[in-house]
Amino acid sequence: MARFRVAATDELALDSLKKVEAGGVELCLAHAHDGEFYCIGDICTHEDFSLSEGELWGLQLECPQHGSRFDLRDGRVTGFPAVIPATTYAVTVEGGDVYVDV
Repeated sequence: MARFRVAATDELALDSLKKVEAGGVELCLAHAHDGEFYCIGDICTHEDFSLSEGELWGLQLECPQHGSRFDLRDGRVTGFPAVIPATTYAVTVEGGDVYVDV
């Protein structure tokens, strides 16, 4: 596992998403309503669509294509049609920088 700087904290407003890449892996970085940053694999496990183009609903991320939902904290499916959990990644905030372990 390696640690990558993926963004500055001020690049993401509260309740927003950003597509980032770390170690060749496409990721969706979320700044949720609770003020925390979360990171989840950017590609929906149901079909090949970018989750970073979706919407946040509290601590759930909704895919823009078919409405599958995933919990940002552990990747579990919270709304169908997806049935396979998404991969989540540990996030660390230091100073004004956001790091992800991939």
